[in-house]
Amino acid sequence: MHRVDRIKDNEAAILEACKKDLGKGSYETHLAEVDWCTNAIVFTTKNLHKWVKDERAPDIPFANKLLSPKFRKDPLGAVLIIGTYNFPVNLSFTPLIGAISAGCTAILKPSESAPTVAKVIQQIIESSLDASCYGVVQGAVPETTALLEEKWDKIFYTGSANVAKIISKKAAETLTPVTLELGGRNPAIVTKNANIRLAAKRLLWGKSMNAGQVCISQNYILVDKEVLEPFVAELKIASKQFFPNGTREIDDYGRIVNSRQWSRLKKMLDDSKGQVVMGGSMDEASKYIDVTVVIVDSPLDSLIAEESFGPLIPILPVPDLDTAIRIANEVQSTPLGLYPFGTKAETDRVLAETRSGGASVNDALFHGIIPTLPFGGVGESGQGAYRGKSSFDCFTHMRSITRTPGWMESLLDVRYPPFEGKIAKFKQMSELKPDFDREGRVRSSLVSYVLSLGAESMTGSIVRYAVVLTVYLHQNPLFERE
Repeated sequence: MHRVDRIKDNEAAILEACKKDLGKGSYETHLAEVDWCTNAIVFTTKNLHKWVKDERAPDIPFANKLLSPKFRKDPLGAVLIIGTYNFPVNLSFTPLIGAISAGCTAILKPSESAPTVAKVIQQIIESSLDASCYGVVQGAVPETTALLEEKWDKIFYTGSANVAKIISKKAAETLTPVTLELGGRNPAIVTKNANIRLAAKRLLWGKSMNAGQVCISQNYILVDKEVLEPFVAELKIASKQFFPNGTREIDDYGRIVNSRQWSRLKKMLDDSKGQVVMGGSMDEASKYIDVTVVIVDSPLDSLIAEESFGPLIPILPVPDLDTAIRIANEVQSTPLGLYPFGTKAETDRVLAETRSGGASVNDALFHGIIPTLPFGGVGESGQGAYRGKSSFDCFTHMRSITRTPGWMESLLDVRYPPFEGKIAKFKQMSELKPDFDREGRVRSSLVSYVLSLGAESMTGSIVRYAVVLTVYLHQNPLFERE
C-alpha cells in the first residue's frame, strides 16, 4: 500500500496516455486520475489499521455476550477486476487498492478501449507489486471470456449493463459474488423555484467533463416550462464562461474514445426529433463532439431513451414537478444518479418518490467525486459499493466468531435432549417481551422511565446516571477541606 510513489513516478506517462486515448487535458487527468489514486492509497494506508481490527458484534443479548461474539475481516480470496475506459486509471486502481487492502490477490483486466493507458497501468503494477499475487491481463473480448472461465472469489466489473449481464450469468455458474458499477439514464430535474443560473452552470460542468463520458452525469434534464427559456440562456452564458473560444481547439476538452462510440452518439443526435439550441458541431477525424443542447418533446426521443455517455444534453420541458417525477421513474426506475434542483421541500419530495444509486441535490454528480463516500448503483445501475472504507469492505468477508468457555456448560444444558421441562427455562433465557400491544400502541411504565432516567438504552441510562453522580459529587464533595 506504500507504492504511491510509483504512480507519481509515472505521472508524465499517465498524462500522455490519457491525452492520446481520450484527448483528456492535464487538469482533468490530475484531478480524476493521478491525484485521485494517490489520495486513495494514502487514505487507505492511514486507516487500514483500524479497518482490519476485529469488531464486537452489536445488539447481542446479555446472555450471549459471554461468548464474546465478534466480526473478523477475512479477505475474499482471488479477485478479478475488469476496468473501463472513461477514467481508465481511476476505475482500475481504485478497486485494486480495495482488494489489496483487504488482503486479496487480484488480476486486473484494463479496458482495451484505452490501450495506451492500459500499458502504463501494467508497467506500474509489474514494477510495484508481487507478481505471484497481482497481475495484469491485456486484451479484448476473447481474453475477458477466458478469464471468466476461471474460478474467482469475487468479480468487480465497471462498464455497460449488457456486458454485466454476461458476467453475472457466468459468475452464477460458480456462485461467485459480483460488484457491478454500471451507468444509467440519470435525470436532472429543474423546478421553477430553482436557482436557474446555478443549475445551468453546474449541469453544464457535469456534462462537459471528460466530453460527457461520465457514468453519473445527467442523461437528460426535465425543466419546468416556465423557466425553460432563461435556463437555456444561462446554459449559453455558462458555456461562454467555460469555453470563451469554443471547445474544438482547447486542450482541456476531451474527445470521444473511439470511432464506434463517436458514430453511436452521432446517430443518437441524427435520430432525435428535437431542436438543437446550442453546440452541434462534430468532427469524425478527431472524434470531436461539441457540448450540444437539444430541446425534445418526448421521453421516447432517442436522446433520452438510451444512455448517451457523451456531451449531449437533451432538455424536456414539463408542466410541473408531478410530471417530472413520473417521467423520471418511467424512463428508468433505478438510475445511477439523480440531480434535483429546487427548494428543499421540492428536492426532498424528489428524493422520497424516486430511487437511484446516489443523488446530488442542487448540483451535478458531486456525490460521485467525494473519494471516501460509498459509490454504487441500485437495480439496473449496478450492485455493491466501493471507495474509502467501502473499498476495503467490498473485498472482505465479515466472519462471525464466538468462543464458548467450558464453565458455561451448565447454562447450556437447555439445548441438549431430553427436552422435558426445559421450555420454560429456554423462554426465560431468550424470549423478548414486546413494548407494544396488539394495536401497536407503545406501552410505557413510569417505574422503568424513572429507573432509566428517560433513556432508551442501558448505555444511555448509565451515561445519565454518571452525569447525575458527577454533578452531585461536585456540589457535595465527600471530603471537604477543614
